[in-house]
Amino acid sequence: MKYLPLLFCLLLAGCGQVNPPIKNPLKSASEELPIDRIKLPEGFKIEVFAKDITNARSMAISPAGTIFVGTRGEGKVYALKDTDGDFFVDEKYVLAEDLQMPNGVAFRDGDLYVAEVSRVIKFVDIENHLDQPGDPVVIYDQYPTETHHGWKFIDFGPDGKLYVPVGAPCNICESEEDIFASITRINPDGTGLEVVQHGIRNTVGFTWHPDDQELWFTDNGRDMLGDDIPACELNHATAMGQHFGYPYCHQGDLPDEKFGEGKDCADYIAPVQKLGAHIAPLGVEFYTGAMFPAAYQKQILIAEHGSWNRSKKAGYRVTMVTLDENQQAIDYQAFASGWLDEEEDEVWGRPVDLEFLPDGSMLVSDDYADAIYRISYRE
Repeated sequence: MKYLPLLFCLLLAGCGQVNPPIKNPLKSASEELPIDRIKLPEGFKIEVFAKDITNARSMAISPAGTIFVGTRGEGKVYALKDTDGDFFVDEKYVLAEDLQMPNGVAFRDGDLYVAEVSRVIKFVDIENHLDQPGDPVVIYDQYPTETHHGWKFIDFGPDGKLYVPVGAPCNICESEEDIFASITRINPDGTGLEVVQHGIRNTVGFTWHPDDQELWFTDNGRDMLGDDIPACELNHATAMGQHFGYPYCHQGDLPDEKFGEGKDCADYIAPVQKLGAHIAPLGVEFYTGAMFPAAYQKQILIAEHGSWNRSKKAGYRVTMVTLDENQQAIDYQAFASGWLDEEEDEVWGRPVDLEFLPDGSMLVSDDYADAIYRISYRE
């Protein structure tokens, strides 16, 4: 009889500990990833912050320091904790499995929002239930079901609304439905859907300027026009309802060979900066921390995921776009590179998203090496 309570507890899936943290056995194992190949400006250092985060994509950090990580092909959502403050994750929770491309994650008022292809779900009071998150609440489930560019980056804007992009359902096409090739927004409860920006092929990263709170975003250029065109884009939305050219005009000055006939590129918003062709820019952030040198303050860092169909690979790095006082781009340079061996044309990592820790250091997720890195600076 004395074993019956234990047996009953096990049958009920672990005495309430349905989702215990997975202790990371790889403490101090940064040498297992070749981070010594990463080139950084003088004074910067890169370390492995988390390993074995399969297909680590978009990140969101709570005020308490929990890092939430979405995936694309894996179908999982993770929560990570550095409980001893040594900048290496020692607890990993799997919050959900078998979701459809749960790339996007956003945190607000204690709740975790996750974007799948056609819906946004919410895990309520998540940090108090990491070991037993329960079933999510469906916030909105009427986004298109097309999986081509269907994975989503999400974030809450300064207006308190959740911004959700809807990529073009193709490489290049003209859709009759206004919601495709756009950025939308909804209220936190899922009401009030509206399309706020148009002509965007596929953005998987956006942010807001720390001063005027205007929207900035990356966009992935179309394929099948050759190795060197069109350029991917860094864009700046100065008003609601602007059109950024897709599918009629690429990189601000290149009419599409089919859909650009009779169109004038001057009718659309040109990018602030042309990025490399096929480099797949994803995460984008303004640096506002106190750790990096003053030259980085309010400048733009971009995670370039890297090309998939270019004859010689390009991207696979983190870059910086420097802006002048009028928010015009005056420089575009590599900040962190080395995930691509350019001589051998071989890749060992692919940056996806950027987030900043409270000390001002930067996290970089990598869905190819299944890792998250921390980049810090010290004089």
